[in-house]
Amino acid sequence: MSGFHVYDTTLRDGAQQEGVRLTVADKLRIAGFLDQLGVGFIEGGWPGANPNDTAFFAAAAERLELRNAVLTAFGSTRKAGVAVADDPLVQALLDAGTQVVCIVAKSHDEHVYRALKTTLEENLAMVRDTVAHLRRHGRRVFVDCEHFFDGYRANPEYAMQVVAAAAEAGAEVAVLCDTNGGMLPTGIGPVVAQAAKIGVQLGIHCHNDTGCAVANTLAAVEAGATHVQGTINGHGERTGNADLITIAADLQLKMGRQVLPEGCLAEATRVAHAIAGVVNMPVSGRQPYVGHSAFAHKAGLHASAIKVDSGLYQHIDPELVGNGMRMLVSDMAGRANIQIKGEELGYDLSNRELAARITETVKARELEGYSYESADASFELLIRDELGLNQEFFEVVSWRVLTSHAVSPEGDSEAVVKVAVGGRHEALVGEGQGPLNALDVALRKSLVSAYPQVESFELTDYRVRILDTGHGTDAVVRTLIDTTDGQRTWTTVGVGTNVIEASWEALHDAYRWGLQQR
Repeated sequence: MSGFHVYDTTLRDGAQQEGVRLTVADKLRIAGFLDQLGVGFIEGGWPGANPNDTAFFAAAAERLELRNAVLTAFGSTRKAGVAVADDPLVQALLDAGTQVVCIVAKSHDEHVYRALKTTLEENLAMVRDTVAHLRRHGRRVFVDCEHFFDGYRANPEYAMQVVAAAAEAGAEVAVLCDTNGGMLPTGIGPVVAQAAKIGVQLGIHCHNDTGCAVANTLAAVEAGATHVQGTINGHGERTGNADLITIAADLQLKMGRQVLPEGCLAEATRVAHAIAGVVNMPVSGRQPYVGHSAFAHKAGLHASAIKVDSGLYQHIDPELVGNGMRMLVSDMAGRANIQIKGEELGYDLSNRELAARITETVKARELEGYSYESADASFELLIRDELGLNQEFFEVVSWRVLTSHAVSPEGDSEAVVKVAVGGRHEALVGEGQGPLNALDVALRKSLVSAYPQVESFELTDYRVRILDTGHGTDAVVRTLIDTTDGQRTWTTVGVGTNVIEASWEALHDAYRWGLQQR
């Protein structure tokens, strides 16, 4: 019996999430990130049953170098009525060439009868034969006891017989699976404790259909499980699997168990977001430990306490999981929020009168529809205006934009922007795909001769929100624009009675902030 196992199934169970399609190259990249996180085992997929997974194991043998993790192939017991040596899917597990194989076995009697269409005795033989066959070929074997908790509820004696059959045949771990995700923590512990009497190392595999996958996993660990399965960011079928990062952080930071190699937990936020990028499903802002909002503070009461001691409103130091504290600026902000946020941006706002004045300005502007929570660049310009630090690189004299149903190679919109730069007036025309693109082209043309660095400015995201929707077509519009110069990315906000007016304000601020940073 070995030590504690952290077993990741993002590449197999996680890939079953709706909308997820991973190529071999994607899986190789994700496996590299998982290894950096320090998981003990990476379940790569089901060779033989899935051509893409078969190709992955072939590629992994040549190209994947792991420092912390052991690559694992997933499969099933032999088919009913088929000799194990003659089952092509069992052979495919051996052909994958991994040290460890994890096979799924039915542990719910109704599934044996109705899904496998065989007898309870034959199912036990299928477990024994497959485990023993893989062991004879030198593989370490884990057995996922599918539907174990539901099976235990229906027929506890038989569910335990499946675990015992796996153990007797040489399985290293019997994994108790809440496959339908319907369990609650109070029901997990007693069942795991009963299974522990068999004497095999126990694992836990939970789905999140009750929202309790992580809690159920921790309950199983407290009852004796020493092998935890999950996926990064909780990916998986239906409502997903237990989030492995949350499990590891809870075990390590809350329960005092060192389950990842030293220093690896600090990679959690980076790895979670890197894998989200490959999967093309962003990390939820509210995701525990690694979400963008996990350590964000908005209420003024919180900010006042955090100025005294950051631990007063944070359950851990964010750096332990590679994240950071963020102070949000909104109409709920107090003077302490503004002072802390100012310090983050490099400004001394310790003067109470100055901080109070900026706070009132923010609240007034938020009432008009502005939002500075994610628009740090616009907020910094506001601070610099109050401090008299903004250098005005150009003055906008006028702007206008026309759009048409006719689309030319240059786009469907034309903008004219007149600016004063260093005492000289420029009036240039820009054409583009939509009004904002046309305005961006025109503004860039009018500034580039005086400020060549604007050539590197590029809009990377553009978000529009209609405020006060009950007003219909005269509602206020808020836009947020993300801009990059290739090294930094900044966000600005604009508000107006129409989307073009709001977009122009955010664009104007984007250029002002970018030029301030030169």
